[in-house]
Amino acid sequence: MSAAIKANGFIRTVVAELALIVGVITTIIFFTVGKPWLADLDNLAWLIVMFVWLFGVMIWCAFGVVRHADALAELLGEPYGTLILTISVISIEVTIMATIMLSGNGNPTLPRDTMFAILMIVLNGMVGLALVLGALRHLQQEYNLQGATAYLAVISPLAVIALVVPEFTQSTVDPTFTIPQAITFGLLTALLYGAFVLIQTTRHRAFFREQTRSSIPLEYPLRWERAPGETRSVAFHGALLLASLLPVILLSKPLATLLDFGIENLGMPAALGGILIAILVLSPEGVAAIKAAAANHLQRAVNLSLGSALSTIGLTVPVVLAISVITGAPLELGLGQTEIVLLALTLFVCKMTFSGAPTNILLGFVHLVLFFAYLALVFQP
Repeated sequence: MSAAIKANGFIRTVVAELALIVGVITTIIFFTVGKPWLADLDNLAWLIVMFVWLFGVMIWCAFGVVRHADALAELLGEPYGTLILTISVISIEVTIMATIMLSGNGNPTLPRDTMFAILMIVLNGMVGLALVLGALRHLQQEYNLQGATAYLAVISPLAVIALVVPEFTQSTVDPTFTIPQAITFGLLTALLYGAFVLIQTTRHRAFFREQTRSSIPLEYPLRWERAPGETRSVAFHGALLLASLLPVILLSKPLATLLDFGIENLGMPAALGGILIAILVLSPEGVAAIKAAAANHLQRAVNLSLGSALSTIGLTVPVVLAISVITGAPLELGLGQTEIVLLALTLFVCKMTFSGAPTNILLGFVHLVLFFAYLALVFQP
């Protein structure tokens, strides 16, 4: 009987980790026999097949990362669960951008386009959809105002310094930073993000926890349904989280090659590469945030959404600035006039949305309008 139970448990584990297995196999293929495939990309059909294959496997593995981060959140409690998740998925974004920046034909605007895409998708798309779906099921929803205010208080200056200030500096002709400016702003960004994380995990942890409600449990809401016993030890889920993350990071190099070729040679909008990377990075968190809002756990949705936006700026900006300073890779961070207006309007609306509880469906529609306006301007600037 015990042998049958062990065999059944092993089969369940293999099925649960199928994404990891496929990710490992795909990684081995692309770094061995698949290397020549990336040398000849003139065949459009083959280019699309490889992109869909890589992109699909990477998203699948990213969902595996989220599942293990979810288990760790249950074991460790909040806000550590959200912190583990955001750092894990942002490392995917940083790896892809660093790979493209260090490649032979680096795209100097990709980091800017990716960060802006993530801010628009998170602060308008994710937040808007979460508010609308939550309101449709629960009319109005509560959240911890102090936590949301803390997120926005840090997101706003960091986003403006990174994406707006370079457009107005006079030390360079292009929307870039000089080396002293890059070092200064990179350090300031990292220090402020580090201070936020320290406060989030120590002094003011209560700001990021769900408020007490009689009808809704305070414990961390499950985002992914698991059978009893599937949540194991911290070491188990930590190891598999890193293992699921590894194929995504390694496959970022061939994906970067495909993105770079497609943007340069197929007439795609320059910002589309940033949007695709943003979708890859945000898909698991987006699903998690929407499920949390639908389950009337808006605080969890707020933590995931605003935490993603903050970690994008707080972690990505110092890394890409450091790469640019050390290697001399070109980097343009300043947004154009239209994008600056959209960013300013988004931050203003977010401040209004999270200026007091509870939320309502109208605020969700406002965010969605801004999101679709952003998409329309990508294809018709």
